Amino acid sequence: MLNIVLKGGDVLCADGQVRQTDLAISGSIIAQVGNINETADRIIDCRDKLLIPGFVNTHTHAAMTLFRSYADDMMLMDWLQTKIWPAEENLTGEDVYWGTQLAIAEMLKSGTTCFADMYFFMPEVAKAVAESGIRAVLARGMAGVAPTANQALAESESFYKEWNNGADGRITIMLGPHAPYTCPPDYLKKVTALAEKLKAQIHIHLSETAGEVAECQKQYGKSPIALMNELGVLDHGVLAAHCVHVSSEDIAIMKEKKVRVAHNPGSNMKLASGVAPVPDMLAAGICVGLGTDGAASNNNLDMLEELRLTAMLHKVHRLDPLAIPANKAVDMATCKGAAALGLDHVGKLEPSYKADITILDMKEPHWHPRHDRLSLLTYAANASDVHTVIVNGKVLLDNHQLTTIDQERLLAEVDRRGLRLVKN
Repeated sequence: MLNIVLKGGDVLCADGQVRQTDLAISGSIIAQVGNINETADRIIDCRDKLLIPGFVNTHTHAAMTLFRSYADDMMLMDWLQTKIWPAEENLTGEDVYWGTQLAIAEMLKSGTTCFADMYFFMPEVAKAVAESGIRAVLARGMAGVAPTANQALAESESFYKEWNNGADGRITIMLGPHAPYTCPPDYLKKVTALAEKLKAQIHIHLSETAGEVAECQKQYGKSPIALMNELGVLDHGVLAAHCVHVSSEDIAIMKEKKVRVAHNPGSNMKLASGVAPVPDMLAAGICVGLGTDGAASNNNLDMLEELRLTAMLHKVHRLDPLAIPANKAVDMATCKGAAALGLDHVGKLEPSYKADITILDMKEPHWHPRHDRLSLLTYAANASDVHTVIVNGKVLLDNHQLTTIDQERLLAEVDRRGLRLVKN
């Protein structure tokens, strides 16, 4: 007998077309897409609802929800050095656990089923992921210039060994060197050696600001992308966050090394970092997913917002309404995001894929008339339309209600902890 049958919804099928049909879940897997008459433990009426693969947030710092609205309207390095890094020195593992739970609650309620995180106290992050039921790709952030640089390497290794493929396979571990400006070449060589030893992939910030690129050129005579290539970092399967200031030469290297990109339009706009040449990357065949970055620089974790920004930002930047059409943006938020994280059988609604599904209610006025479901999703939908979210075959958001997180207790905990962290 099937576990769950989703009846009569408008399903975004693997071929990119939306069809009114049924979808069946068996265990953690999508068993069938089509007319289903078998019995099931639960049948969910999905008429007037749109079923899509769950959104994949390819880059964030989840527990930075604790710093939401604390430091805004600042330049990136000033923001980091005078506000964020000093506040982060006050973090405890328990703070990170609760901050991550807040991020997960926000992501689930806005339709995200998987996220990539880079931060500290990562066993606490993994605990929050395991308990909540969401899928995640986690990396312990490492800074080679920090006093804890060697400790971070050791912790990354133990974290990988303890948690990779953990929580029923929902957790994948990467290595997380922060960026070239915090990780000198000698340290990055240690990271690549560890990646080779563990057969782990790497999540790193690259070419986020013009100043970062100029400083790298001044110090090493080459761009961050070229430097990473020279050091062998790109040989281990790289998820590169931002890539705002990349040249045609950089893009050629990225294509050759199969670098996958986490595009964060909201954060890049708010910090005035610039506009990444995403259409050029896509034209080169580079895999680009979407991310929110942390809630201290966005300031939310709403992937529907990133989907819309992606479709609109590149149109106005290129003065080309065809730059990134709606269907391509939806792919970047779902299946391309899963590919960017190196995940197999995630990001599509088809048999044998993981049952990671977001169901949106289309009854509100902004969903009418329904000429094009993907256009409506991209340009009209709101996070409040997210009705039900399923991850690995389990319902984590049921008719707008979280099933694995106590929201009332969560909000009380994070309000208290967030105020303590930034108290002068």
